[in-house]
Amino acid sequence: MLGTDFPYRQFYPRNARIAQIDIRPENLGRRANIDLGVVADVGEALRALLPLLKDKDDSKHLQQAQEHYRKARRELDELAVGAPTGKRLHAQQIARVISERAAADAIFTCDVGLPMVWAARYLAMNGKRRLVGSFHHGSMANAMAQALGAQVACPGRQVISLSGDGGFTMLMGDFISMKQLGLPVKVVVFNNGTLGFVELEQKSSGFLDFGTELVNPNFAAMAESMGVRGVRIEKPDEVEDSIAQALAHPGPALIDAVVDRSELAMPPSITLEMAKGFSLYMVKAIMSGRGDEIIDLAESDLWR
Repeated sequence: MLGTDFPYRQFYPRNARIAQIDIRPENLGRRANIDLGVVADVGEALRALLPLLKDKDDSKHLQQAQEHYRKARRELDELAVGAPTGKRLHAQQIARVISERAAADAIFTCDVGLPMVWAARYLAMNGKRRLVGSFHHGSMANAMAQALGAQVACPGRQVISLSGDGGFTMLMGDFISMKQLGLPVKVVVFNNGTLGFVELEQKSSGFLDFGTELVNPNFAAMAESMGVRGVRIEKPDEVEDSIAQALAHPGPALIDAVVDRSELAMPPSITLEMAKGFSLYMVKAIMSGRGDEIIDLAESDLWR
């Protein structure tokens, strides 16, 4: 682990020996038990280590990893294609088109929860782009505030905030500040009418979702009333042109993407406990007269 505080334990290989190099000593062993910890600058440490390494001819592990990535990438990309005549707008399509249309050196910020998932899966990083986030569980509403700071620090670069509707509404005051300061930040609001990641956690734990629903205004209309360019996207065939127009606008702009609430962000590995919890949720939903939610989930995630 080189200079990373990588939190997603589902990706860690089992029974692996772990060496970690980080300039911040508090990160050593923070996520997993390590066999060797080194406090050092990663670049300097690698330059010292390279002469000591022996070349290996066996590329089996590398080939397996590459094939696994190609398969995962193909499956994720298939979820990000919007049907021209489709009625449901999927968040994956929004994230993919944002990545394709954004500047080569764009700075992205993302809220925790589902916006972070879409950013990780669909933003194409190229060595020039930058992704800024909180990446701490439950720390909502960081994306827009970070975007304002990034735009002030880098006035010549395109800055795009990938905000959840919950996070965005927590910091609407900052949205007014963005206009008053004349910052040309582009704010993308994934408007699914719920605290989506919390709702997903409740369902996967076997609970009926409670206290997560949001009653949102038309964010695009609200932005226009403040003098900010507002674009509302409700259908898949509106995505390309609407995002292109918003990103090309010289001043601040808001993209109100009304995405499917029933979209499931599947984890890298599904545990037995998750499967049991979700099954329990479905039974409770049917017994509580909420069977239409199960049909909605199937239409959104299985019968696409």
